[in-house]
Amino acid sequence: MNVTIRGQTRHYRTVSFDAPENAVVLIEQRLLPHTFKRVKTRNYRETAEAIRSMIVRGAGAIGATAAFGLAQGARSFRGRNLQRFETHIATVYTTLKESRPTAIDPVNAMNALLQEMAKGQSVSEKQDIAFAAATRFADENVEHCRHLGDQGVSLIRDGLQILTHCNAGWLAFVDIGTVTAPLYAAQSAGRAFHVYCDETRPRCQGASLTAWELAQQGISHQVIADNAAGFLMSRGEIDMVIVGSDRVLGRTGEVANKIGTYTKAVLAHRHNIPFYVAIPLSTLDWDLGSGLEIPIEDRSEDEVLGAWGVLPSVKGKIGKRTYVRIANPSSTARNPGFDVTPPELITGIMTPLGIFKPRDLKKLRGKIG
Repeated sequence: MNVTIRGQTRHYRTVSFDAPENAVVLIEQRLLPHTFKRVKTRNYRETAEAIRSMIVRGAGAIGATAAFGLAQGARSFRGRNLQRFETHIATVYTTLKESRPTAIDPVNAMNALLQEMAKGQSVSEKQDIAFAAATRFADENVEHCRHLGDQGVSLIRDGLQILTHCNAGWLAFVDIGTVTAPLYAAQSAGRAFHVYCDETRPRCQGASLTAWELAQQGISHQVIADNAAGFLMSRGEIDMVIVGSDRVLGRTGEVANKIGTYTKAVLAHRHNIPFYVAIPLSTLDWDLGSGLEIPIEDRSEDEVLGAWGVLPSVKGKIGKRTYVRIANPSSTARNPGFDVTPPELITGIMTPLGIFKPRDLKKLRGKIG
């Protein structure tokens, strides 16, 4: 998407690759919305750490980052011994896979790369194939989001009031985003609507990232406290909820997404408000048979006990980024990063190939193989 900084507008992708330097190029999302900065990870371990520490986050974005990280690891191998190369690739794969366990996109992306790499007859062939396949995955991620806009734009009518949770915009993908795709398409069609961005504690991706994206795009929006959604629903001030997902079980229709998604689904169900989940095909998991099997990431208690922000500006310069403790000094916290929403609370799963009832996702498998 386009980013305007100090009056200058330029198009960026969230994730890209510098082939001559064998480096993954990422937008440093922890600094947003106060500072826009891109960083390079120089090896696969740095790339895995960027995923773990949430320099890059969001299902599609970490999927593309893992794909480029695997290609990066493959390209860094020196020598022609295929057995040693395969051992090296297994280490790279495991390191990247373990960086964020809940999301399925990195696993699906890397599995696709391994399948393609198996066609190579030499180390150099496999290295070239890995880079080409990673680039293809990133490009397909963008196209999936573009098609999501085509599928969902008809849902966005004039005057609609929409609730989002966390960030499933272009920052969470390579470009365009899933939740934001139909919003951008509707804006292009000249429709006027309003978005309420859940702040999404504890990391506040809604307040810092989704709101920043919508402001960059000129879309009407307001940030609300997470606990305000029920009140607005009860007053008829929310007409639709659209969220993203880090893993959708194709066999059951269960949806794993940022903590608090389940709560919003329950509230939407109580108030008869449509609740949609927007995903690319790489977010589908066809293996697990129950949401109870989804690995739920437990994150640092510091995210709950405090918050990051910036100090006041001094002489026109943005203040220093600082962590502030907000909880009782002697208290500890529990911090599950995700929850699972059952299919009966979901109106539809929005995909690049159509909008499906959660339990009808199996129809997709025949289309995508």
